[in-house]
Amino acid sequence: MRNHLKSKIINSLLIITSLLGYLEWGADNRSFLFEAEYEILLKILKDPVSVFHPFTLLPMIGQLLLLVTLFQKKPNKLLTYIGMSGLAILLIFMFFIGILGLNFKIILSVIPFIAVMIIAVRHYRKLSYPK
Repeated sequence: MRNHLKSKIINSLLIITSLLGYLEWGADNRSFLFEAEYEILLKILKDPVSVFHPFTLLPMIGQLLLLVTLFQKKPNKLLTYIGMSGLAILLIFMFFIGILGLNFKIILSVIPFIAVMIIAVRHYRKLSYPK
């Protein structure tokens, strides 16, 4: 039972830390991922085709899969890994953009997710219950 609760806490932290990612582009454009996702959700209602892009859909699907695991009695390892991977595609890409541009705001905003992701992988490798 303790491992299931720990899995749910880790999955919750993956979702929360993914929302803290920070983006800067162009001259005056900046946003946290939770702000960008809110705008995307509003756009889906008005113009769904405009949000069909791998860097918008994969992370959101990843978050949804992790959210599903929070309502499972035993969080599914496979769903967790797929969800985490969907988020990691964007956040690790952001991390490298931050490094290339020497933008410490971006780098520091992504480090919590990367740290929780490492903790999650180590935790789920130890678990013996079925996927």
